[in-house]
Amino acid sequence: MSQNADNIKPCYPLFQSEEYQEVLARKRAVAEEAHSPEKVQEVFQWTTTEEYKELNFQREALTVDPAKACQPLGSVLCSLGFENTLPYVHGSQGCVAYFRTYLNRHFREPVACVSDSMTEDAAVFGGQKNIMEGLQNAKALYKPAMISISTTCMAEVIGDDLNAFIGNARKEGYIPEDFPTPYAHTPSFVGSHTTGWDNMFEGTIRYFTVNDMEGKAPGKNGKLNLVPGFETYLGNYRVMKRMMKEMGVDATLLCDPEEVLDTPADGEYRMYAGGTTQEALKDAPNARDTILLQPWQLEKTKKFVQGTWNHEVPKLNIPMGVEWTDEFLMKVSEITGQPIPASLEKERGRLVDMITDSHTWLHGKTYALYGDADFVMGMAKFLMELGAEPRHILVHHANKRWKKAMEKVLSESPYGARSEVHVNRDLWHLRSLVFTDKPDFLIGNSYGKFIQRDTLAKGKEFEVPLVRIGFPIFDRHHLHRMTTLGYEGGMYILTTLVNAVLERLDEETSIMGETDYNYDLVR
Repeated sequence: MSQNADNIKPCYPLFQSEEYQEVLARKRAVAEEAHSPEKVQEVFQWTTTEEYKELNFQREALTVDPAKACQPLGSVLCSLGFENTLPYVHGSQGCVAYFRTYLNRHFREPVACVSDSMTEDAAVFGGQKNIMEGLQNAKALYKPAMISISTTCMAEVIGDDLNAFIGNARKEGYIPEDFPTPYAHTPSFVGSHTTGWDNMFEGTIRYFTVNDMEGKAPGKNGKLNLVPGFETYLGNYRVMKRMMKEMGVDATLLCDPEEVLDTPADGEYRMYAGGTTQEALKDAPNARDTILLQPWQLEKTKKFVQGTWNHEVPKLNIPMGVEWTDEFLMKVSEITGQPIPASLEKERGRLVDMITDSHTWLHGKTYALYGDADFVMGMAKFLMELGAEPRHILVHHANKRWKKAMEKVLSESPYGARSEVHVNRDLWHLRSLVFTDKPDFLIGNSYGKFIQRDTLAKGKEFEVPLVRIGFPIFDRHHLHRMTTLGYEGGMYILTTLVNAVLERLDEETSIMGETDYNYDLVR
């Protein structure tokens, strides 16, 4: 083979070399038993039709390409947001390898997480022995101040009881009586990654406060709680801290993985960095109120905060775009009595100026978008503020109440008049939608690239370019450091969207003497 130490090639163009092409051709001829290229093309063309779309949407018991991940992934991300905390998954090694790899590839950072290596014997006899020895070993080896425990499919199917197992581990001396071990049951076969985050967060605040509410009262410490939810844009943690600081508001981010997921390369490995402290969690019920930044994915948390902490939890939408950021800041001002400073008013004005500069390019552009419930609703709202049209809106794990709320948001703007909202649908459904009712662009995570490639395979005129905003982003670097919330986030999203339009325009007007009639450089 041509690969050697002096000539290292990545997979492209390595696999284009003659010897690899020979290997691939031989594999196709001997092992694949493939249909003819003509038959493959015939079936491909059929899958782009209205007839196939009707059949595709009749699916009930099959998911082809999910637009969601499983609960424990969310629980691990949540656990990373607390100071000196080790995420611990009661399940198999393979499950934890998946969670760590998924987060590694998105954040480009090492992610600490352990499992208690449940195997066939645990599936038969239960996993209590695994969890006892696992907690003991994890505490001794990694020296966390807290171990945050969640479950996977195997543990849930056999009915393992985390509360009982952890209690027995304390009684038998595997971990000290006072060592913090918040936990949550996070079965992978129901809900999604956002459900897992909500379950783990509720389990954590329950652990530290449910039996320690004596003497606590809303407003006692004068602070404001912010709960981020399943948030993978590190800039959003930073922008929240900045806006609260500029307003003079003493706010606590209840779960803050910003530092541990963005550590510097300075020769020191940090297994733990930053994070919300245990003291802040214990003091959280004394805050003036708690604001949920992604309310549609935090229903369990909301119920606990209202019922146990006696906080109002104001009804707000995710602070994306102009209007919903306005509402968020005005509510913060109302709760705390602090005025919105001139610096944020100026920042808002800059965003409005950017919209004015770019609206001619975005007006009337159509988009298909998918992702998590709050993100998609906020993105659709901002698109309509830009004069763009969210044509196909898909959230795999949303419910009927979310769909009704999304349709109400769409009804309030003329740019939502032709929108379709789809819940409990996957990316293979979305593929049919973009083939039969083509939008100008697709907004979502990295997995949308396969829809873009399929549309391009039918012909350049059918291509739907992907704008990568969401989670996970595997095939681009450093986008996780960007911001999507607040006025600053609006600036980033707007810049990304309008430049995608202009890049597409360059592609369509690049043939000299035939299509090069775009005089943007001389206007």
